Amino acid sequence: GASDDGVGRATALARPVRYSPGVQAIDYTQTGAGLVIPESVARLTARYETPLLVPVSYPIPFTIAQEMVKSGYLHAGRPEAYDPDSVRFVSPEQFAYVAAITGIMLRERPAAHIFMGSFFGESLLLAETGFATGAIQVAGTANVHQLPFFVVACDYTLIGEELYAASAYLSGDAKLIGSLKGADLLKITIVIVIVIGCALETFGIHGLTTWMQTQ
Repeated sequence: GASDDGVGRATALARPVRYSPGVQAIDYTQTGAGLVIPESVARLTARYETPLLVPVSYPIPFTIAQEMVKSGYLHAGRPEAYDPDSVRFVSPEQFAYVAAITGIMLRERPAAHIFMGSFFGESLLLAETGFATGAIQVAGTANVHQLPFFVVACDYTLIGEELYAASAYLSGDAKLIGSLKGADLLKITIVIVIVIGCALETFGIHGLTTWMQTQ
């Protein structure tokens, strides 16, 4: 829904959509999650004939982003509309990447900015610059210490593990959905064990605590 709003506004204003998959390499889980989502965004931009800009900070994510965007245009039935220059390799240097993106924001004036992945000290710089240009902004990161900056400067913010849920939902990939369900079941199991342990300790039964200590 948030992506639809952003792409819709960009289409109405005849301006591009800009997507960023974070500032880390492919061996970080958040980067992988951020690289799944561009396919669904590309489907929307292909359908509405809206330009898409995807600046990427590392070589392997750059290649993956190219394939995901190309796949989005293919699944939208408009493979001929795919622009190879829409995905751009910028720099693995954190603030060189930030300078490049803020330059794109100010020069090309995208009407929608989507941040999905791992972000650090650059989060407020990017979000504030995008806010100053009047763009719709959607952000998501599992780096909870950066969430306050996205929350105050963006229209929509995915909090923590919602990033992984979004990537699984939008991709429909069975492996991603399965891993998400597995993690949820594990959390439920841990909570149940904690509650049972507290109840047993309250009644002076220390068997579970002793067993846990010996594992």
